[in-house]
Amino acid sequence: MPAPRLSMRKTREILRLRWELGLSLREAARSCDVSPSTVSDCLGRATVAGLSWPLPSDLDDTTLEAKLYPADSSERNKAAPDLKHVHRELRRKGVTLELLWQEYRALHPEGYGYSRFCDLYRDFRKGLDVVMRQSHTPGEKLFVDFAGMTLPIVNAQTGEVHEAEVFVAAMGASSFTYAEALHSQELRCWLSAHVNTFEFLGGVPRVTVPDNLKAGVTKPSFYDPEINRSYQDLAEYYGTVVIPTRVRKPRDKAKVENAVQQIERWVLAPLRNQRFFSIAEANREIRERLNWLNDRPLTKLDCTRRQLFEQLDKPALAALPSKRFELPIWKCNVGVNIDYHIEFERHYYSVPYVLVRKRVDVRATDTTIECFHQGQRVAAHARSFVVGRYTTLPEHRPRAHRHFAEWSPSRLIRWATAVGPGTADVVRFILENKKHPEQGYRSALGVIRLAGRYGKERVECASLRAAELHSMSYRTIHSLLKSGLERKPLTKPASAALPDHENVRGADYYNV
Repeated sequence: MPAPRLSMRKTREILRLRWELGLSLREAARSCDVSPSTVSDCLGRATVAGLSWPLPSDLDDTTLEAKLYPADSSERNKAAPDLKHVHRELRRKGVTLELLWQEYRALHPEGYGYSRFCDLYRDFRKGLDVVMRQSHTPGEKLFVDFAGMTLPIVNAQTGEVHEAEVFVAAMGASSFTYAEALHSQELRCWLSAHVNTFEFLGGVPRVTVPDNLKAGVTKPSFYDPEINRSYQDLAEYYGTVVIPTRVRKPRDKAKVENAVQQIERWVLAPLRNQRFFSIAEANREIRERLNWLNDRPLTKLDCTRRQLFEQLDKPALAALPSKRFELPIWKCNVGVNIDYHIEFERHYYSVPYVLVRKRVDVRATDTTIECFHQGQRVAAHARSFVVGRYTTLPEHRPRAHRHFAEWSPSRLIRWATAVGPGTADVVRFILENKKHPEQGYRSALGVIRLAGRYGKERVECASLRAAELHSMSYRTIHSLLKSGLERKPLTKPASAALPDHENVRGADYYNV
């Protein structure tokens, strides 16, 4: 490999020391921190090039270098490889530089050697991918992502190991870092981690930059990414804006990529031999290691991440709201059933009856359920976690059923009678055992519609059998039809015969 050339600045200094000041080769070499042979070579090249001191004032470094190091005539006559072709071919599986060089030499036997061929390609590749050096305004950007490493959490009762995800956030200007172990990457954990991050920072940045994971970005796009609705609610509440990185552009989030590396090296790796039995226990240890990392002096700066944060980012952060954000969950495009209720997590909430068969969006927090139709809130309820029950507001019901007569109890019973009297009895029982008859419409219709799938005769038999079992419900009838048990007679337990023994008196003994 040829020795690296002298810089033109040092070359000019050698010529000045030798030709203007008259120093010896050794004195000039010591002054420029090079060998005497290098000084001699430099002077020889200048003499061959016809240069003298002082150098012409219009002689720039590029021209001077060309005069001192003219291209070898033998190299100028060699065929140049098609480096664009080489770059394209290297993307193909199994193709190497050596293979491409052999193909080049087959076409040009007098061409470049392998090492020179590789040098030419490397120089070509350097000019392809120009890296933009990002400058971060204090308090402007917070970069967030999940680490590649997970943290094992052991269930103390069963011994089962759950791999906890690790959320990482870093400020742009100071690299001040936050990390937290989470149960998973699901939406609720993702939003909770952001709230904890803002509280850890003591303020809110103007821009939050996530990767394109599903919890944050519903539909990635270079021009118009679609932000998850709950994530957007959080951003609006805290006064920040979410700008996702471009897809497959890791340099857009180089700051958090570096933070992830630091967390994995200095937080997770030192904890690798510890056993944790809860997320909270793991987070206590993570916080201690995190404080150590933020207080650790930076290699190239005479300060720590925390000091930079206090000086740069923290004064520029927006203030936190007075109340903590309630984490919302959105369920969009939910159908309103004929009983003017919508279902959320197996509980039923009423909406105005005029929205029957329309679609609404549901926003749920730990305390409230809100329903929106075409962007307008149409219903709000206190959230209930009781499965299978109804929450109904009186104002949502039709007045005297005038506007809802099509689905009256009498009509449902009449439809059930067309299947059979037993089916009518089941429908009547379902409607009469609800606080509001409308709450039984769903089950009653389900029973009637089973006739279209299994036939009226089978549904009637199943209804009669359900009555005998004292379990007149849609679930029972559907189960009987699905298993084909609707025609089988009920099996009554046989009475046990009394043994023949002198101490057994029998029923006749008590007949006086």
